Amino acid sequence: MFFRRRQTHVPPQPLTFDEPAQPQRLSPRSPNEAIKPTAAPPPPERPERRRGGLLATISGLLTFAVVIAIAVMLGLTLFQRQVQEPGPLAADKVVVIPSRSGTGEIAEILKREGVIDHVGLFEFAARFGGRPPLKAGEYTFKAHASISDAIDTVTTGRQVQHAITFPEGLTSEQIVMRLNENDVLTGEVGEIPPEGSLLPDTYKFERGASRQQIVNLMREKQRKVLNDIWLRRSADVPVRTPAEMVTLASIVEKETGRADERPRVAGVFVNRLNKRMKLQSDPTIVYGLVGGRGTLGRGIQRSEIDRATPYNTYVIEGLPPGPIANPGRAALEAVANPSRTKDLFFVADGTGGHAFAESLDGHQKNVARWRQVEKARLATTPDAAGVDKAEPPADPAAVPNRASAFAPPTNAYALDGATVGAGGPRPKAFDASEGTKLDPLKNKTYDLGSPKTVPVLKQP
Repeated sequence: MFFRRRQTHVPPQPLTFDEPAQPQRLSPRSPNEAIKPTAAPPPPERPERRRGGLLATISGLLTFAVVIAIAVMLGLTLFQRQVQEPGPLAADKVVVIPSRSGTGEIAEILKREGVIDHVGLFEFAARFGGRPPLKAGEYTFKAHASISDAIDTVTTGRQVQHAITFPEGLTSEQIVMRLNENDVLTGEVGEIPPEGSLLPDTYKFERGASRQQIVNLMREKQRKVLNDIWLRRSADVPVRTPAEMVTLASIVEKETGRADERPRVAGVFVNRLNKRMKLQSDPTIVYGLVGGRGTLGRGIQRSEIDRATPYNTYVIEGLPPGPIANPGRAALEAVANPSRTKDLFFVADGTGGHAFAESLDGHQKNVARWRQVEKARLATTPDAAGVDKAEPPADPAAVPNRASAFAPPTNAYALDGATVGAGGPRPKAFDASEGTKLDPLKNKTYDLGSPKTVPVLKQP
């Protein structure tokens, strides 16, 4: 007998994500369904993870750092804007920063002088702005200078430049006197420099520079100039050493203040030296009497012309023992390469210059012309007086062989600027500046180094 097994129907079990369900194998209903791919099950859901404490801390710190960075950027932008803003200063101003002043002290000084408004902002910018340290000194702050501009001014060290001018022909004592009168310089000059060792010029310096530094600079420049000119001198000049060249140049410097005349005046003295004639120069008489003071402040007396001193070239032969002043570069050049003339005499022409002559006869004519000019000048300016000079005699032949005819008549003498003698009052020699209101040692209202500020000496 055949028994037929009874089949029991088992319902399908639901699928779970814990165990992937095994696909049921069902007999395909058709060949087309058999070759179709079975659909993939959906992906399982990701389990939810809990954040740990470390990750949360790092995330917070990063967020805080971003916020701080943004705040710093905004602060720097505002800071840069404030330090670049125009300051309160209405016009350019010079401010002195004392030595050993700290940043805070400098800020207070600038606030007090009206350069800046914010002391704290200046200090912060100066300390943390990555700039060089602040330097003491004297500075010019431009109008409406910003805090940044003010810091740049004080850190660069470009201080105010002062200038002092020494005209040609001053003695070393007069130069030291002028240095002592300058209240920007400091210290004392150790000793009066040797006559002729300083080069007259305009010298620039900063506040606090010492007077001895200026003297040292003048001596160094004189050495360089003298060495250079000495190498280029003419072989015909009867000077044996650079010192002798300085001595002759100092006489030329004191005889004329006109640049165009220096080579010709130098030629006169060179000619006289070559002929073994006495130089007979009035400025040498003055130096023999007063030395480094440089000026008599009055006319030369007859007795002083005859007085024997080592410097009186009316008495001695050849050059005096040393310079009578500090000659400038032009006078040194004139002596090194003088004009090639036969001139042996010269006399003032009444206009600040001189008339030259080769012979005594020509010299007499020049003296006569000078007297006419001087007489006319005294008629319009009665108080005109000669300084450190003696006027030419009425008869130049009575005093022969003189380089510049400035000796008074035999019976005349000078007293307090008024010359009296057998013929009564006589006209005075003309002097450009010494002893007058235009004397560079007395007048400090102009800079002799600038032609725009030097007053013009009016002539008749």
